[in-house]
Amino acid sequence: MNNNAEEIVEVIFEYITKIQPLREYEEILMQLAHMGRRLAGADRCSVWVVDNKNKTLWTKVAHGIKPIHIPLSSGIVGQAISKKKQMIINDVQKNSHFNAEVDKQTGYETKTMMVIPMFNQHNKIIGAFQVMNKSQGFFEDADMKYLMLAASYSAETLDAAILADENDQTQKEMIFLMSEAVEKRSKETGNHIKRVAAYSRVLATAYGLSKDETNILEVSSPMHDIGKIGIPDNILNKPGKHTEEEFEIMKTHALLGYEILSASKKGILKAAATIAYEHHERWNGNGYPLGLKGEEIHIYGRITAVADVFDALGSDRCYKKAWPLEKILALFKEERGEHFDPLLVDLLMENLDTFLSIRDKFKDESV
Repeated sequence: MNNNAEEIVEVIFEYITKIQPLREYEEILMQLAHMGRRLAGADRCSVWVVDNKNKTLWTKVAHGIKPIHIPLSSGIVGQAISKKKQMIINDVQKNSHFNAEVDKQTGYETKTMMVIPMFNQHNKIIGAFQVMNKSQGFFEDADMKYLMLAASYSAETLDAAILADENDQTQKEMIFLMSEAVEKRSKETGNHIKRVAAYSRVLATAYGLSKDETNILEVSSPMHDIGKIGIPDNILNKPGKHTEEEFEIMKTHALLGYEILSASKKGILKAAATIAYEHHERWNGNGYPLGLKGEEIHIYGRITAVADVFDALGSDRCYKKAWPLEKILALFKEERGEHFDPLLVDLLMENLDTFLSIRDKFKDESV
């Protein structure tokens, strides 16, 4: 790319502007890779991330290459990172640190390479740009200067993305562990919450929710019954039908779940609070605890209601045996527009084969 400094800065800010609103880790890395390839006039660009915990380097984004994991000091990228040094190598095949295994796997021949480590605000290396095969000629000092400028702007974004991804993973693990603890207490298996999460994803995708919303719903839907942690065992695990008084106590789990989760400012937990509160509302307004009707019920609550009931009816519980599929489908048809959002019932029927494959994949051990 033979541009003057003003054009280079324009390109950098073009991509930084694109990256700023992104929340998906892979999308951020992809845009960084696009920027690196364009600035360097390279055929390929990989954005490497340092994993200090596992002492590895990894990349989810490499143009034309599948995800790669390598030891922290491996290859030319590892050398650049361990030495905290920018590198231009215009005869890669003769370099003693070059790892030819990736080229063998992909059929790609790396000829020239430039690696620019990225430092966070604490001067700690968090990753690196690796560009390969200059489109015309060889990599030069000017290319390094441009990519170093991009790296300095990108490092803060990458660092924030790494922290956000770590936080998301922590939230996901916490949500699953808490949800599983509640399910075990109510003598249900952890596979129930796995199935509900998977069913919710199918319905969210079919409904047309964005990728971000679908991911949030999938992760937060397992928390729908977290409020059951506050229900006495003798009611929660009663083998027969609840009395009217017992049922009123059982119903409080929706509010209890909301109260447990709503104090958090984290997006996933806020979504989980909404789901816990609204997954027992009914399309006709006869649900609880708020008596919401139709689209007054959040779409997360409406989707989780379908996923939860489908799974509950098809599973053995302390108070009942699993229903046969025909009976389950008959109930959903009957309750279309009454208990459930009619569109979601239609989507369930259209995606029934996928639901059944999920049910088979996450079978309860006792089945």
